[in-house]
Amino acid sequence: MAKYIGNPDYKHDSKPCLGVLITNLGTPDAPAPSAVRRYLAEFLSDPRVIEVPRLIWWLILHGYILRTRPKHSAKIYKSIWTNEGSPLLSFSGKLAAAIQKELEQRVPGPVRVELAMRYGNPSIRAGLEKLRQANVQRLLVLPLYPQYSATTTASTFDAVADVLKSWRWLPELRMINHYHDDQNYINALADSIRTHWQQRGRGEKLLFSFHGIPKHYFAAGDPYYCECHKTARLVAEVLGLEEGEWLVTFQSRFGPREWLQPYTGVTLQKLAGKGIKNVNVICPGFPADCLETLEEINIQYRALFMACGGEEFNYIPALNDRAPHTDVLSNLIILHCQGWPEVSADWSNDRIDKEINLREQRVQKLRDGEKP
Repeated sequence: MAKYIGNPDYKHDSKPCLGVLITNLGTPDAPAPSAVRRYLAEFLSDPRVIEVPRLIWWLILHGYILRTRPKHSAKIYKSIWTNEGSPLLSFSGKLAAAIQKELEQRVPGPVRVELAMRYGNPSIRAGLEKLRQANVQRLLVLPLYPQYSATTTASTFDAVADVLKSWRWLPELRMINHYHDDQNYINALADSIRTHWQQRGRGEKLLFSFHGIPKHYFAAGDPYYCECHKTARLVAEVLGLEEGEWLVTFQSRFGPREWLQPYTGVTLQKLAGKGIKNVNVICPGFPADCLETLEEINIQYRALFMACGGEEFNYIPALNDRAPHTDVLSNLIILHCQGWPEVSADWSNDRIDKEINLREQRVQKLRDGEKP
C-alpha cells in the first residue's frame, strides 16, 4: 500500500496559507571536488538536461565525466566563491527574503516564500516540506528562468511533481512557466543597462549572451531560442538601439554536439578581429550572478576578447537582489495568484477564523462519536 505524507500533529484549526516556492538551478555546497561531484552527478543525471539513452549516458557520466571534471570545476567555483558562499545561492536567498517582505506588505492574506534549488541544497523537497508544515493550501512555483526550456522549467515541474505525488493533502498548484516578455522585466533590464552606461560608458556593441541548449532540442520544439531573441529584441527597442548595435549569442556549451549559435566566445573573437575595441555583455537569462556569468563571461571571455585585440570589456551584472528585481517578481507573483483568497481585497481574518472554528467543531463531534 502506498504511503502518503501527512502530519501526525496536524490540527484542523490550522490557518491556511499561500505558498510561493522560488527555485533556481543550484550550486555545489562548497568549492571542493567532492561537493562538485555530488552536484554534477545530480545535475547531469537529469534526463531533461541530457537526452541520451540512459545506459550509454550512465557509462559516460560515471566512467569519465565524474572522474575528471569535479577537480577542474572546483577550482573554477573557488575563483568566484565569497565569504557568504556561492554567489548564486547568496543572491537568490536575499532575493527570496526581499520578495517575502514585499508580499507581506501587498498581499492581504498570509503568505510564505521559500527558496529551493533544482539541484543541490536547499532542495525542492526541503522547500516544499517547509511550506507543507506552514499549512500551505495554495502553491505558486516560480522558477527563476525567464525564458522557458524543457531543460530548466520543465525539469523543475518534474521535481515538484515527484514530491507532491506523495502528499496526502495536495495544494492548489500554479506555475509560472516563463516571463521573457514581461514588460516590467524588460524595463528592469533596460534600466540596468542604462545605469551601467552612465557609470562605465557605452560600448561599441551590446551582446545579449544566453545559456545555450543543444540545437536538436530547439528542432524538437523547445521555444527557448525564440524567447531569448524576443527578450533581447524588446530590451533593444526600449533602449532605442539600431540593428547592428546589439547581438544575441549563446554560451556554456557542453559535449560534442552542435548547440544554439552564434557562440559567445566565437563572436567576441570575430568582433575583436574586425576592430571592435569596446563591448558590453549582459546575460538576461540569469536572474542571479553565478559561475556562468562571473567566471565564464567576466573572466574567461574577458580574457579571450582582450587577447584577440579588444581593449575594454564590461560585463553588466544580473538583476540579483536589487529593488527593481524584487518589484518585477513580486508583481509577477501577485498577477499569477489572482483569484486566490489570500490576494483578494475581501480577505477577512474574521471569516477565516469562523470557518476554522466550524471545522474544529465538526472534528470534535466525530471524536465524540456524534454526527457532524
